[in-house]
Amino acid sequence: MSDRGGFDTNVVTVTRFVLEEGRRAKGTGELTTLLNSLCTAVKAISTAVRKAGIAHLYGIAGNTNVTGDQVKKLDILSNDLVINMLKSSFTSCVLVSEEDEHAIIIEPEKRGKYIVCFDPLDGSSNIDCLVSIGTIFAIYRKTTEGEPSERDALQPGRDLVAAGYALYGSATMLVLSTGQGVNCFMLDPSIGEFILVNRDVRIKKRGKIFSLNEGYAKYFDPDITEYLQKKKFPQDGSEPYNARYVGSMVADVHRTLMYGGIFLYPANVKSPKGKLRLLYEGNPMAFIMEQAGGMATTGTQRILDIEPVDIHQRTPVVMGSPDDVLDYIAIYKKHAKK
Repeated sequence: MSDRGGFDTNVVTVTRFVLEEGRRAKGTGELTTLLNSLCTAVKAISTAVRKAGIAHLYGIAGNTNVTGDQVKKLDILSNDLVINMLKSSFTSCVLVSEEDEHAIIIEPEKRGKYIVCFDPLDGSSNIDCLVSIGTIFAIYRKTTEGEPSERDALQPGRDLVAAGYALYGSATMLVLSTGQGVNCFMLDPSIGEFILVNRDVRIKKRGKIFSLNEGYAKYFDPDITEYLQKKKFPQDGSEPYNARYVGSMVADVHRTLMYGGIFLYPANVKSPKGKLRLLYEGNPMAFIMEQAGGMATTGTQRILDIEPVDIHQRTPVVMGSPDDVLDYIAIYKKHAKK
């Protein structure tokens, strides 16, 4: 006798899901091809992350990237994988990576209509202690005529076609939005496919967790100090919020999305413009958060409304459950008036 109950013969893979969405939207299939190539890169990175110690992929590669972070061997491998997979998919014309100072302009014979901004290995400072890391990506459509250039990538987040991230944790998960909500896909290593496990994810209106690096407390602006004080010592008799901070944006934002609450990487005295990069960290994560019913702000404006002027531009980031973010904005505005 065979046990047919243990194997789903009608699984929804990420390819099937995007194909179905594209068919409803009467698309050309180019975005599906692009996302397929990204998924291939993510699978390869996931494998490299899993065997990094055995394959001697840990350790500093001997230089720093354009944003001043030390580059790990896995960063270089991940960057090369994403670039090569995207180039060979014939779907993109401009690539912006955290690891490269300038945008990469795809050769004419390999060009497509999309622009992809990505952080190939977010949280890589955590590689050596086995903390969850990830890949973040944002996809835009080229809107200008003529030769593609770096300027084509300087689009506000509200113009995103799709965005998402891969999380290399206890399992490998792909979180994706094409503007129709947020869906989560788990990598099933037995068949090498991403399988839909959470459809139309919605964040809680309010959570019980705050997430930021309190090691910078000495440099915090007054609004952050007051906000944290209210969360730790609530005056209304409610329970204080729990503090959770991994130091890997993908891990911290994913937990915020799943459990509710707020993630903060604000401006401070040391980093008056913020630390996180707008095009390949702030925008894609803000897009995901808003698509799930959350909010994402700098304090003064919606992150997705920022008009970029540089591909490595930094921005303050506060995102999460709408009620939690609104609480923060109210305190920010109060201090801004002083």
